Amino acid sequence: MRIGELSKRTGVPTRMLRYYEEQGLITPRRLGNGYREYDEYLIDRVHKIRGLLDAGVPTRIIGDMLPCLNQGPEIIVADPDPKLREMLLAQRDKMTERIAFLEQNRDALTRYIEAMDIAGRVLPARGAR
Repeated sequence: MRIGELSKRTGVPTRMLRYYEEQGLITPRRLGNGYREYDEYLIDRVHKIRGLLDAGVPTRIIGDMLPCLNQGPEIIVADPDPKLREMLLAQRDKMTERIAFLEQNRDALTRYIEAMDIAGRVLPARGAR
């Protein structure tokens, strides 16, 4: 597929997909005419990259993590880098904090919606007499 199709199927703008390519996060094949061709598996990879970026993980760490993204639950690391491990621990801790914050906000929204529903049953709608 071409970059426009990958963009449409992932919801990621073409400019961002080119950035992912510059960072070595995705690699299209080159056709004989020089056009880039993006394989189907890149749809899933782009979603994973986008999710990690949205979670605050920088592209330099995502690049190191890429080999693990498509592995099963048992990941084998041949040459562990202690500095990378420390960065990953810090990112995981930040992500955990963000998840807790999002859960608190979700729960607050739920309580507010429930309160609105109760108020709607008790009070007549505005303008009703």
